Amino acid sequence: MNKSFTIPKDYQADIGLEVHVQLATRSKLFCGCSTAFGSIPNSQTCPVCLGLPGALPVLNKQAVDFALRMGLATGCKIRRISRFARKNYFYPDLPKGYQISQFDEPLCEHGLMIFQVNGRYIRVEIIRIHLEEDAGKSVHNETYVRKDETLIDFNRCGVPLIEIVSKPQMHTPEEAGAYLAAIRQLVRYLKISDGNMEQGSLRCDANISVRSKGQSRLGVRTELKNMNSIHHVEKALQYEITRQVACLKQGKAVEPETLLWDAINAEARVMRNKEASHDYRYFPEADLPPLQISMPWLESIYNSLPELPLARRQRLLENYRLALYDANILTEDKALADFFEQVASHCKNYRLVSNWLLREVLRWINETKKGMDNFPISGKRLAGLLQLLDTKKISAAAAKKIFEQMLRKPDSATMLITAMGLEQISAEQELLKWIDKILKEYPKEATAYKAGKSKLLGFFVGQVLRISKGKANPVKVKTLLKERLNG
Repeated sequence: MNKSFTIPKDYQADIGLEVHVQLATRSKLFCGCSTAFGSIPNSQTCPVCLGLPGALPVLNKQAVDFALRMGLATGCKIRRISRFARKNYFYPDLPKGYQISQFDEPLCEHGLMIFQVNGRYIRVEIIRIHLEEDAGKSVHNETYVRKDETLIDFNRCGVPLIEIVSKPQMHTPEEAGAYLAAIRQLVRYLKISDGNMEQGSLRCDANISVRSKGQSRLGVRTELKNMNSIHHVEKALQYEITRQVACLKQGKAVEPETLLWDAINAEARVMRNKEASHDYRYFPEADLPPLQISMPWLESIYNSLPELPLARRQRLLENYRLALYDANILTEDKALADFFEQVASHCKNYRLVSNWLLREVLRWINETKKGMDNFPISGKRLAGLLQLLDTKKISAAAAKKIFEQMLRKPDSATMLITAMGLEQISAEQELLKWIDKILKEYPKEATAYKAGKSKLLGFFVGQVLRISKGKANPVKVKTLLKERLNG
């Protein structure tokens, strides 16, 4: 994203997002077909999800559980009786000619998302969260598709989604990106979706309008589609805000259009005129009874909710005295925050634990492309290593060497220290032997130090660590060097 992007001071942008979250159920919303990603095209279909005559839908209870988790986590009012409707439109990848969704009686309404942008808390109201089935996938751009054809994969038909519709209360692309990141973080905490935008598990349509500052009425709204990353959402919004401002400055009308974002050329193209709800000719889904949510069902979902990201971050700040930056990064991934607390339960130097997770553990994750769930060192084993480092029994350099071995071997840090001969030496008699040897090797530098060049102390410490092969305790070496040089 262009970090220098600013909206002209005489204008205000109003942004609302429609976020589609693919729920992590094993089967589809109204049939037993698999939802596994990456299977052979059209291998996960049946008469129900293909809409064949006589096939009847049966609602997936786990999908309802997941939708309720999201609704409760965002403070929504849960509708005790909600209904499904048919949303009619005609795309090649929609075999029934309609999508089973919810319209005027959605499952969840009137929620709230709170997230941070540059240290500021932003509050965005959620209009509704409703359940619906996904459509199929039209394949155009792959190398095996001819220019004059489109291929259809119906595997995605009927996959359960929730759609989260916000009010247009975001005013910059950066705020919209942060909102989307907060949604992704929350669905992962709730374990209702993997939130993977590249695989389509999290998709976003952005509604954007621009008006003159001081104008109370919202501007004409356009909709942006086909954005498969937070970066692309921000870039597309930058483009469209710039375009609409230019139209207003020239006295041109902004048309209510649906735009397709072209990430390669960094531009939006007109796809069609924007639809209104009446264009879809909603009517009740006659093959599904009203969805009734009992109080015991709702209470069981509420009691199963985990500690949510904002609350957890605040607790890490208060209980572990972490820096805000550290707490933000640790709570971004629930598994990483869980691991931090596992390590911290055995090693009370919380800042040291945080530093190692943010540097060494995240480095391993980035290099291997594996998630925290696949990290090969248990919290207790890593804490053992950090305790040795904290008590100066090993040096930082030795700790990193041991850490690399612990990634490959199940041995404890103590066992590896012995096997690798890396235990830090603090005995004065042995340290002084190395110190005296270095001072004899560098008499000119010793004279210069005594003459006032105090920065040379670091040079001498480095030389002692070199000849001790990193075993010398650098804190003690520094103290003894001062005594020798000043004496």
